[in-house]
Amino acid sequence: MSVSKILVVDDETYIVELVKFNLEKEGFEVVVAYDGLSALQQVESENPDLIILDIMLPNIDGLEVCHTLKQDKNYKFIPIIMLTAKGEEFETILGLEAGADDYITKPFSPRELLARVKARLRAVKILDAEKAAGVKAYVFKDLTLVPDKYEAFMGETKLELTPKEFELLRLLTVNQGKVFTREILLAKVWGYEFSGDTRTVDVHIRHLRQKLNDDSSYPDYIETVRGVGYKFVEKDGPVHRR
Repeated sequence: MSVSKILVVDDETYIVELVKFNLEKEGFEVVVAYDGLSALQQVESENPDLIILDIMLPNIDGLEVCHTLKQDKNYKFIPIIMLTAKGEEFETILGLEAGADDYITKPFSPRELLARVKARLRAVKILDAEKAAGVKAYVFKDLTLVPDKYEAFMGETKLELTPKEFELLRLLTVNQGKVFTREILLAKVWGYEFSGDTRTVDVHIRHLRQKLNDDSSYPDYIETVRGVGYKFVEKDGPVHRR
């Protein structure tokens, strides 16, 4: 079984050492860099499986490093988790727009970072398999959706969804950020016009959230738009298609 190699990039030595220690304890191989230029050189020489990248770096900042890698056909599929300071919402948005796959806010717990790293690597494993099969897949945090094969995964665990639950998830996911009324969901998923009772949509959404472990009060995936309907949320990171 091959060991995943992770590049950790931060100009704060104690953060690099903390992350390195915890990753190596979990069996990962770790290489490090302390500035943007060294990070790009390390990617070229080490070809890591995942990059943990701080935004504020000497020489070349993390946003530019991320953008550069995502524009390079040899490295654009390497997952990048951005490190951002608390309150740097604008920088976080720029990082996601530059192509980052996820982000974590400082200060962070090593356990949370490890969970993010493992989730990203699991998603890559699924995506590589689907890519080899010639189908498209979507990733949002721990959730991976493969529309052509009617499959959805949380990490590597395949979700047992009913056909209607899958269609709801597919419609919301591939139209991330778009709000769908219950009437439109009835028409698109069930194939009939609004008949005066949209409770079936709410019931299916509730069951779907249970299977996604999605808290309706603080959703990671499906958000209720009060008085309107539902949407697939974007606040914790974008969906990436390969």
